Amino acid sequence: MKSDVSKLLKNNEQLNHLDSVKVTSHVQRESSDWIINTLMLEGYDVAFKYNRKKRYKNLEGASVNLTYYPKTEKVAGMEFEFMKVVRIRRS
Repeated sequence: MKSDVSKLLKNNEQLNHLDSVKVTSHVQRESSDWIINTLMLEGYDVAFKYNRKKRYKNLEGASVNLTYYPKTEKVAGMEFEFMKVVRIRRS
């Protein structure tokens, strides 16, 4: 499993990885055919987002391993930074 993450990080310089971080907030909302998941992590003040086709169990209070990269989105004319999650696993 560790080698999968190593391969991802080696192939893309913008990717970052966090091990065993605690989820303080997990929100799921529908957007057309997708469920948008937003996580807030202990010690971080930026949102971590990912999409799924189906709802997932609540991760609040759980420890997770994340692979992500920084991204920005424009909302009401203002730019907000968030982290786009490409891989998430419970630790």
